[in-house]
Amino acid sequence: MPRNSMLDIITRTLRSPRLARPVVGHELRGPMIRLTGDRTQWVATVPQLAEALHTALYGRPSDTPDTRSPLAQAQDAKRARNLGGEVDALMSAGVALASAPWYPARPGDLVHIHYEQSGTVPAFGETYVIGPTEADGLVSMLLLSHTCPPDTAGVLGMIGCFATELADDPLYEAWFEAGPQRLTIVRDGRVVHNGGTR
Repeated sequence: MPRNSMLDIITRTLRSPRLARPVVGHELRGPMIRLTGDRTQWVATVPQLAEALHTALYGRPSDTPDTRSPLAQAQDAKRARNLGGEVDALMSAGVALASAPWYPARPGDLVHIHYEQSGTVPAFGETYVIGPTEADGLVSMLLLSHTCPPDTAGVLGMIGCFATELADDPLYEAWFEAGPQRLTIVRDGRVVHNGGTR
């Protein structure tokens, strides 16, 4: 790859990094890189930034699983004008959800969504319960609890964003937007999906 092309890719990544994976707890002890500009403001760990630059230049390192949500994968493929990658990300996620042995969600199921630390926002979780409705074939997904600190500005608006009163598939949005790797689903006291083990 010509030197100027590499510098262009690095510059674009630094202006708008799409980090390759979320922060892992032990990485937060190291140095953080903070960049602010006219329309850019982000914080990343050194390993995150190194991986983002490597991914932008050479593709994802082979030993790094893709932990982005299906929606984020599809949006990245769309930005790269990769229609096949966009369709594949969405179709694969849909097939994975519909073919899970515990699918569809049933009243009484508990759904926990874990969010990794991002910048100054600490890691937190939300727990939802799937409930019956009077509408035939539809269920609800209601927020039971969350662990987001009350003083965390900007995040509280997203608390409970996956709650729905009537849905034929209440897990769809959480599965595609948060990603299956962030979901834990409990049915009758047993974990039937543990996305955190991936």
